[in-house]
Amino acid sequence: MAIRTILHYPDPRLRQKAQPVERITPEIERLIDDMAETMYAAPGVGLAATQIGEAHRIFIIDIAAEDEPSNLMVFINPEILSKTGEEVGPEGCLSFPGVSEDIKRATALRVRAQGRDGKTFELAADGLLAVAIQHEHDHLDGVLMIDRVGMLKKRIIQRKMQKHAAS
Repeated sequence: MAIRTILHYPDPRLRQKAQPVERITPEIERLIDDMAETMYAAPGVGLAATQIGEAHRIFIIDIAAEDEPSNLMVFINPEILSKTGEEVGPEGCLSFPGVSEDIKRATALRVRAQGRDGKTFELAADGLLAVAIQHEHDHLDGVLMIDRVGMLKKRIIQRKMQKHAAS
């Protein structure tokens, strides 16, 4: 396992659309291990393969609190089947260090994906898990949190990221 470099906005690779995973190979398993090590080291609650420059439709999430055991969830070739409700809440992103913005998301959803074992599963999610799934799923389509804010906030984030890149 290795900690990978997390791409920061405005790296153009963050806009790359991820490609479906055809088979779970040892390389894909290594990628998932690297993603987990990278996410925990950051620290974060989710990471998409595209955030480390890998164009595979994979993301991982672990929303366990610090005093709870780890609960790493692997989503390969995920598709959101349905969404309900709507709420606005704060989100951060490992590709936007130091940035937190209120983002509108569905309050609940149903997702289908393959797990690390290649078996397909469906999951109903709400709360933080639903937000994390939507956030990471966006990454697989090249959609970033900056795309979900108004023009003024977008400019503020862009300036903040320019300062971050210069430091």
